Amino acid sequence: MSRVKFEHFVPLNVAILTVSNRRTLADDSAGELLQARALDAGHCVSARSVLPANKYQIRATVSKWIANDEIQVVLISGGTGLTDEDVTPEAIEVLFDKSVDGFGELFRHCSLKQVGYSTLQSRASAGLANKTLIVAMPGSPRACETAWDEIISAQLDARQGPCNFVPHLSTTNSVVCSSREDSVCN
Repeated sequence: MSRVKFEHFVPLNVAILTVSNRRTLADDSAGELLQARALDAGHCVSARSVLPANKYQIRATVSKWIANDEIQVVLISGGTGLTDEDVTPEAIEVLFDKSVDGFGELFRHCSLKQVGYSTLQSRASAGLANKTLIVAMPGSPRACETAWDEIISAQLDARQGPCNFVPHLSTTNSVVCSSREDSVCN
């Protein structure tokens, strides 16, 4: 990680994807939690979607977002377990230019307090692709809360030292939201 620490907050454009065969935007509590956390932190939510557990649909959507210079972060909830429906890691890891192995390790460490050794079944992962951070976490709101509160929020804050992800992201084309109401696009 680069040891660059900014003196000021840098708002980032975040895209949120929920992978679920049962959820819609109307009842996507994990996606809603991630959206609220990102907005409360001062970031913008540029896109939000719910897709079924189809690795090609997931890969296509994430590919479109990482090709968009205005999106710096993609947060994915769901599809990281061990069932046949859990295809998120297979969908996204082929897109990574660099894997952020420590995210999955740290997530499992943090969730150990909550779910015990069941945390072994989480395939939470993260990576960088085209100067975009992609983070995949389990789909439960509690897991998303743990991931955001314990790991992601600090790493998306340019003021966090000794290092954070902001210097690794494409921030030259950032769109700054003027208010919370105009910071969510669907």
